[in-house]
Amino acid sequence: MTIVRDINLSVKQGKPISLVGPSGSGKTTLLAIMAGLDLPTAGTVRLLGSQITSLDEDKRAQIRGKDVGFVFQSFHLMPRLTALDNVMLPLEISGDPNSADKAYEALNQVGLSKRAKHFASQLSGGEKQRVAIARSIVNKPKILFADEPTGNLDKKSSGSITDLIFSLNELIQTTLVLVTHDLSLAEKCDEVYELSEGQLL
Repeated sequence: MTIVRDINLSVKQGKPISLVGPSGSGKTTLLAIMAGLDLPTAGTVRLLGSQITSLDEDKRAQIRGKDVGFVFQSFHLMPRLTALDNVMLPLEISGDPNSADKAYEALNQVGLSKRAKHFASQLSGGEKQRVAIARSIVNKPKILFADEPTGNLDKKSSGSITDLIFSLNELIQTTLVLVTHDLSLAEKCDEVYELSEGQLL
């Protein structure tokens, strides 16, 4: 089964772009291929200068760990860890000796330093997404992939998370690839790409 096909897409460094389209149009699959989480059955993908389609999973993981951040709809936090510990995880995996200080700084940037010692299970949906965003930017990634980052949030939380993502994008000058079905969110990006049945329109 072919999910996406005949796609030719270049993203300029430091720019926010969005991928929009109905459910099942291939948005999340395209994001996963762009990030090297999945490999296409044909074609090539270059991520930050590396042709990742010719690399094994370990080398792709190294690139992701060093230069790529992810924000998902379902947060992907460890419920039995504190907010601070969740943000520290990618830094500890890479052996950063200053992981606690950097994680606290990232939580401060998303307005959650006062909740640093709370367990993820004690946080609201909006707070969980802020922790997830802090974790995604803690290593100052060159590119940030966000898959429906406001999909599980109420309207108020959704608005504040949207503002946060774009202000942080400007602050750390990262490239942003945003998957969303929310056109008002998509239109905040420099470029909007629409998918339908696995193809760019």
